[in-house]
Amino acid sequence: GGGGGGRLAVLGLKPGEAVGRSARELYRDHPQILADLERTLAGEDVTDTLALGDLACEVHYTPLRDKDGQVIGAVGVAADVAERRRTERDLERLARYDPLTGLPNRTLFRDRLDHAVLRSRRAATPCALLLLDLDRFKEVNNTFGHRAGDELLRRVGQTLCEVLRKSDIIARFGGDEFAILLHGADAASATRLARRLRKALERPFAVEEHAVDIAASMGVAAYPEHGEDSEILLRHAEIAMYAAKSAHAGHAVYAPSQDEYSPDRLSLVPQLREAIRTDGLLLHYQPVVRIAEGKPLALEALVRWPHPEQGLIAPARFIPLAERTGLMKPLTDWVLAAALRQCAAWRDAGYAPAVSVNISMRNLLDPEFAGSVAGVLHVHGVEASQLRLEITESVIMADPERAIGTLARLHKLGARIDIDDFGTGYSSLAYLHRFPVDAVKIDRSFVSTMRSDEGSATIVRSIIGLGHDLGLEVIAEGVEDRDTAERLAELGCDALQGYYLMKPAPAAELARWLETVR
Repeated sequence: GGGGGGRLAVLGLKPGEAVGRSARELYRDHPQILADLERTLAGEDVTDTLALGDLACEVHYTPLRDKDGQVIGAVGVAADVAERRRTERDLERLARYDPLTGLPNRTLFRDRLDHAVLRSRRAATPCALLLLDLDRFKEVNNTFGHRAGDELLRRVGQTLCEVLRKSDIIARFGGDEFAILLHGADAASATRLARRLRKALERPFAVEEHAVDIAASMGVAAYPEHGEDSEILLRHAEIAMYAAKSAHAGHAVYAPSQDEYSPDRLSLVPQLREAIRTDGLLLHYQPVVRIAEGKPLALEALVRWPHPEQGLIAPARFIPLAERTGLMKPLTDWVLAAALRQCAAWRDAGYAPAVSVNISMRNLLDPEFAGSVAGVLHVHGVEASQLRLEITESVIMADPERAIGTLARLHKLGARIDIDDFGTGYSSLAYLHRFPVDAVKIDRSFVSTMRSDEGSATIVRSIIGLGHDLGLEVIAEGVEDRDTAERLAELGCDALQGYYLMKPAPAAELARWLETVR
């Protein structure tokens, strides 16, 4: 018996030419097929893969039996799986390579770094990691558009590859961040490479027919000097990179002094995760008061962490930690749930203040965030109009186009949107009329100095006028004395927030304050 008529063309035969010829004759040049058929004729079901010419086939042979169960032949079915394999390879490439630059992505790089550390540990040899972040890349995006930014990233990737050795591994981590793995290199060797890379990036890049000058900040961490596993090396290289950026130094090698919290930074991560999971955090609230009525516009929820051993840990210490370790989403979810639960409790007690919650860029980039907000509003039975979401101007301007999309979905729910720290982003005036926002909060740095500095006073006056022209409420934060409050009222500011009115306080204290301003 025989089968596989779909393969006759590959064998150089027309269908009629196979009639009456045995399988051994047809497949005499294909020992793998003959072996599969022999197994089938012996009574086995056989599945195999094989190559026939340009085809990659998956074949399945089944014994053909008579009424007595005796094998009298075999039936074979073949399917061309080349397209499926190509699809699988494409999917694998998408999962492990950056589609924009063609470089390995974060996932593949982490795998290579893990292997490099293991190899270095066995051979007692060093390896080094270099993280690179482009300076002023957002200016290119904002000036020329995302297409130009993408082209710049491709060219930067090509330039970096030209400087590296074939044994070095470069990856795009996302955004304008690249990572480089140097086998057999110590911190000194990585530093020399950082200088060469910086020099290579100094030449202007042609973007949209314009010559664009860029620079980069680079952080170096080496095994075993700066860490003995890939996770710590990545963290220390990142710390060094931010140290280089802050110092405008071009590059920096990791040193514990760069990390203000290096003794307990890593240990705080699981502790913060546990605090979120077990309601080990608490909220304080600070009122935002309308000037005209003296009534609360909102109560801003401010998260606090009462650590069992270290006491009250300041938000400035643990919120950046959450942003860098993937804890920002669960932290924001916790704050939203706790604030809306308290909002419902105040409502049931006869008060009706809105609550204000701060959100981050990670929240804006989360496609499920608007749905999460709708869900938690429903769970606690709070109207969307009683929730105000604050996002800083600098965060919005990091990626204004994507920010607009997420803010629009949140606004459609009925939540109010406030731009916090307004006046510090400089370039957002061109976007302000496009943002689906309800209020701007003048940054405290201008409010606190407006009585002593004419420049600050001019900025405050201009923001109030601009906000009103666009139909927005204007809130001044950082109000600490009566004179500043009165001056803001004269300028037409809508609402105030600051120590002059009330310091952040627990919910119970806010309930007593709400009773006084009914």
